[in-house]
Amino acid sequence: MARTILIAAGGTGGHLFPGVAVADELVRRDPSTRVVFVGTPRGLESRLVPKAGYELELLPIQPLNAVGARRLLVGLLVLPWAMLRALGLVLRLRPAAVLGVGGYAGGPVALLAALAGRRTVILEPNARPGFTNRVLRPFVEAAACAYEETRVAFGDKGVVTGNPVRGGFARLPRREHRHPLTLLAFGGSQGSRALNRALVEALEHLPGEDRLRIVHQTGERMHGEVAEAYLAADRGSAEVRPFLDDMVERMGAADLVLSRSGATTCAELTVGGRAAVLVPFAAAADDHQRTNARALEAAGAARMIEEKDLTGESLAREVTALVDEPARIGAMEEAARKLGRPDAAARVADLVLGDSPEGEGSC
Repeated sequence: MARTILIAAGGTGGHLFPGVAVADELVRRDPSTRVVFVGTPRGLESRLVPKAGYELELLPIQPLNAVGARRLLVGLLVLPWAMLRALGLVLRLRPAAVLGVGGYAGGPVALLAALAGRRTVILEPNARPGFTNRVLRPFVEAAACAYEETRVAFGDKGVVTGNPVRGGFARLPRREHRHPLTLLAFGGSQGSRALNRALVEALEHLPGEDRLRIVHQTGERMHGEVAEAYLAADRGSAEVRPFLDDMVERMGAADLVLSRSGATTCAELTVGGRAAVLVPFAAAADDHQRTNARALEAAGAARMIEEKDLTGESLAREVTALVDEPARIGAMEEAARKLGRPDAAARVADLVLGDSPEGEGSC
């Protein structure tokens, strides 16, 4: 009989893509494995999970951490119904194991699976554990951690695995950095208003198109506004898109990345060996993006600009300094590769299946 694995992940690409990477690894090992994702109607999973070829169950779960009073009240009101639906799902599918990939979308499913006696593992992709995983810690059997400092927070349940990324990032080739260099800019799956505006303001201060080409993912809401700004700045070679489905290929063609510092983005940068200018999202829960960015900057793999310091001129200074010295980009890439864990999906899959990964951080 085929084994069923539940993966509770959704809301943002940062929570979803690691789950897809682990699902791909589980199916690669045993094609008869049935992987079912659990998410919410509000996230990217409605579009991306079916595209990846997996089943999807949607639950009416709302965030409870770092939200305003109104959203907190709504979340608390629907929580009993969400918990009941989650319990029904676990009892109906009877999974061999459940993987919770952090975030509010996976919390009730992971908790109820653990209480029902199902093997339950959580993945903590950030350097600082998030609210949901801190709540789940006493109930789960293991916590897959991206960083050693995170493992310490989970005690003897923690295992350093790295943060799983899609397989293509590990195969990105090294680039020869010749002008014009390519800057890949994105602010997450929904775009970033702060990054979009800063990059538009930076256009007049950045090197010309003979030295710098820009590929910019804007998000749907600001696409028209940003595209018009590029035309007004006479940057005809720039590619301005609302969303990039082919991020592996885009990063492979990039000399430098400008982005937020969510856990999945940082993992993709390090596994792929790409230099970056990181702007942490100031309102991220538990300030985890700044912690992630600091870790990469301290290793020499990235430069960080705090959101309070982000202007067109400050961004242009950082980017121009690197464009003017391609050797620095190469050194940052090597530093990034030293941080990358291309086997993370396999190590998390080991935990899900009950096999302790060998090596650093095993407990």
